[in-house]
Amino acid sequence: MVGRIEPLAPADLAAAQARLDDLTKPPGSLGRLEEVARRLAAIQRTTRPAIRRKRVYTLAGDHGVTEEGVSAFPREVTPQMVLNFLRGGAAINVLTRHVGAEIAVVDVGVDYDFGGAGGLIHAKVARGTRNLARGPAMTRDEALRAVGVGEELAARAAADRVDLLGVGEMGIGNTTPASAILAAFTGLTPDEVVGRGTGVDDAGLRRKADAIARGLAVNRPDPTDPLDVLAKVGGLEIAAMTGLCLGAAARRLPVAVDGFISTSAALVAVRLAPAAADYLFLSHLSQERAHIRMVEHFGHNPLLVLELRLGEGTGAALAMSVLEASAKILSEMATFGEAGVSNREG
Repeated sequence: MVGRIEPLAPADLAAAQARLDDLTKPPGSLGRLEEVARRLAAIQRTTRPAIRRKRVYTLAGDHGVTEEGVSAFPREVTPQMVLNFLRGGAAINVLTRHVGAEIAVVDVGVDYDFGGAGGLIHAKVARGTRNLARGPAMTRDEALRAVGVGEELAARAAADRVDLLGVGEMGIGNTTPASAILAAFTGLTPDEVVGRGTGVDDAGLRRKADAIARGLAVNRPDPTDPLDVLAKVGGLEIAAMTGLCLGAAARRLPVAVDGFISTSAALVAVRLAPAAADYLFLSHLSQERAHIRMVEHFGHNPLLVLELRLGEGTGAALAMSVLEASAKILSEMATFGEAGVSNREG
């Protein structure tokens, strides 16, 4: 899969830029819409990109590190919210309906038996991770199996002729592994990578930093081996999102990446295959304070600043409308010649 990911071709990017510069507007006047349009065009290898079908994958998993008191909510909330997604009552349901996207909910590692719950994609690798503060969160095999779940989701989307993917998550306690991943790759201290997540108080913030410090000490994740980092301090839904980012890039599918936790998965993907970054669009800048430190490792900034910190794929859903608008600008606007409008040269 990683070997099939190609960087965007400079010739495709140049062709898209040439058409952007010939549209009836001053060059660059549509700001970042033009940057997004240029990349979408190069991904689809056309100067008239189109987004007809959109899908958000919301991946769910539980985390053993909640034993350390790192979340303001009990882990029972994870399956309760999954059932809420299936009933259509969560924020992600509202926003996907708003932007005309499908939502697909995936159980990768929830510590709950959903039986034959309709509408749920059953892909459980394990009933949650182990406590990363005391040992590896996953075995390497479990991490690889979760990555494979994400890769299969990307393949399913490509077979369904989806043009744009969004990725988000649900998992009580998952800001802690996301922060640990950032610390493992960058050498930032636990105090620098933790945030308040679901709203922990100062004591909860100290417990998160302490859990990460112990997790890094006991596991010693190797930053030169992204799968080692993912297995030792990551999460099942995070691993699946990594696989989805890689699988989508291998199939030239653009992905709107949600906030802090989703970006940690994308960071692992880019460490495994740097060219995958060309296919990933960071949807928004999270209120989680270390998100800006993750963003620094991508070649582009988030599209929206809305002070979101919910997850679920909410920011990704909202960003889909920006990506769709960018594609329409490039495809539907008239050129100076077509409109009979004089350009700067007269």
